Amino acid sequence: MSEPLWVPPAARSAASQLRKFADAVGVEPDYEGLHRWSVTEPDRFWSAAWDHLLTSAPRAGAAIVERRGVTGQDGSFDVEWFPGTSLNVAELILAGASDPANAPGSDQELLVAVDERGRRRVLSRRDAVVEVARVAAALRGAGVQRGDRVVAWMPNTIETVVAMLGAAAVGAVFSSCSPDFGADGVLDRFGQIEPTVLIAADGYTYGAKGFDRRAELARIVDAMATLRQVVVVPFLDDAPDLGPLTGSRAAVSTWDDWLAPHDGATPRYAQLPFDHPWYVLFSSGTTGVPKCIVHRAGGVLLQHLKEHRFQLDIRPHDRVAYFTTCGWMMWNWLVSVPASGATAVLYDGNPFHGGPRRLWDLVEQERLDFLGVSAKYLESVGQSGFRPEAEVDLSTLRTLASTGSPLSPESFEWVYDAVAPGAGTDGLHLASISGGTDLCGCFVAGDPTSPVYAGEIQRPALGMAVEVRSDEGLQLGPGERGELVCAAPFPSMPLGFWGDGPLGTIGPRYHAAYFERLPGVWAQGDFATLTEHGGIIIHGRSDTTLNPGGVRIGTAEIYRQVAHVPQVLESLAFGDQVDNDVRVVLLVRLSDGVVLDDELEATIRRRIREGCTPRHVPALIVAVGDLPRTRSGKLVELAVADAVNGREVRNTSALVNPEALGEIAAAVARAAARSDS
Repeated sequence: MSEPLWVPPAARSAASQLRKFADAVGVEPDYEGLHRWSVTEPDRFWSAAWDHLLTSAPRAGAAIVERRGVTGQDGSFDVEWFPGTSLNVAELILAGASDPANAPGSDQELLVAVDERGRRRVLSRRDAVVEVARVAAALRGAGVQRGDRVVAWMPNTIETVVAMLGAAAVGAVFSSCSPDFGADGVLDRFGQIEPTVLIAADGYTYGAKGFDRRAELARIVDAMATLRQVVVVPFLDDAPDLGPLTGSRAAVSTWDDWLAPHDGATPRYAQLPFDHPWYVLFSSGTTGVPKCIVHRAGGVLLQHLKEHRFQLDIRPHDRVAYFTTCGWMMWNWLVSVPASGATAVLYDGNPFHGGPRRLWDLVEQERLDFLGVSAKYLESVGQSGFRPEAEVDLSTLRTLASTGSPLSPESFEWVYDAVAPGAGTDGLHLASISGGTDLCGCFVAGDPTSPVYAGEIQRPALGMAVEVRSDEGLQLGPGERGELVCAAPFPSMPLGFWGDGPLGTIGPRYHAAYFERLPGVWAQGDFATLTEHGGIIIHGRSDTTLNPGGVRIGTAEIYRQVAHVPQVLESLAFGDQVDNDVRVVLLVRLSDGVVLDDELEATIRRRIREGCTPRHVPALIVAVGDLPRTRSGKLVELAVADAVNGREVRNTSALVNPEALGEIAAAVARAAARSDS
């Protein structure tokens, strides 16, 4: 049995939010017992979690889950959470009173926004209430009603969070994309949900370079006929020229001009059902345009509070940062942090701007208790040779979280060698966590009361009936690799997919996404193994979603851009496993007589970068004579990925041209050798 990298001191475990919850509910304090109780008596657990975490929002009655037969007739979960209960998530986040004994004062910093240029802005809880009231009043003035969609194409900054909270105060449904998405990527997402209000920055910065987005914004506005109001937030320029938006069907204002008539607005929070939609997140777009995943307000907030407080020991008055953009679910996760009485610290820009120390300097400058990053970020810092513990004051840091992709054992060991020695006297809790956009939360997460082992996520999250199953649906034990599933409902299950039937029901696309693979359990495509320590190892995706550097990328988004390059007849993208990461490889079948020269390769890269994001641009582009396909003509991404990565290719009999796999593997190997030389 391997040795732990860190064992929490007894005093720290005893003082943890998790242990306090176990004591309050009278359940044995060891994690295994607490988790067992949480999944065998889910009604009692979620009731107790509500009472402990949402003290200022009384729930109606004793019923927690109204079961419509436990599972639907098609094997999918079919439940209603906390029927009859009303709340408003904006009100709860602004109040931050989940722990009344340690409730924050109105002068506490709700948000701190720092960008790569060194600009720092602060919003107190008192001022946040004022600003959210102004946004809510402006939305009402624009005719926004409950259920209308308000969208933001914004950097990770204060106005983005205030816009989200203002929409939630009204009962509107919010959605966001980061400004590095091109117009096509934005329209693929926002266009489906028909927003009435768009809030957008004039541009953004990355790596000390400014990117003016006004021309792209004009194209987006022109393509969305449902817009009634466009609000431009100055980010690059204090007084941006709105000329590119002249002639828009929608009203166009700057942020300050839009809000000015609503100075002194009275805070009003619509009291809404627990299952009222809060926001729409988007899938990666692997099999077509991204799925619009509608998340329920109460369920997501309760899930986030449980993870913040119990799994990661975030406490009132803590200062919490997670490196993210507002196009990733970790942004939604981060901006729920103030509900626990903590401060959310936002960072916008390149995390390596000025060198590998940028985020570690943020720990020192903002006196962070908690820092969250991606696994790829930790690997990159480790490879740079920088040792944060020797260069930066990390004495306030208690918890370092990692997600986005599996954290390698080597990165675990690097953290405990090069980061942890500089942390506080109780040591550093490194928490690798995993879940997804689909639940806007975690299936497996940290445990502040248990040891940390290299390469392992510590525990299944409380209330999540996590199992590993075989392809035949059989439950597997420790050491056996299979599909990670959840065998019981949980409150942050999506309310539905937009356009997939009435919200609150499991439509055909929803069912196909999670319940078709293994009927009767939720499975979203992760390969995993349970460990002898009670932990979990995630091996990667079991579907075709690409995950370079921890960023989920859908192949269909790449294909839609390559389709605009006339020399390319068809293309196929897949992930090539290299040194604990995935690089995106794009295979192209070209027209007769066309050669993949530098000019054509640059054209393809530019089209993908401008239409999607820089993260979508493949590391390798390889010309091939043919692409493998099924007898129905469908290209097979998984088979190519398996062949190139040296894995067994399953069901080659279904392919018309299985010989193409060997030719592709050889071509990719040659291209990789040239690239690496």
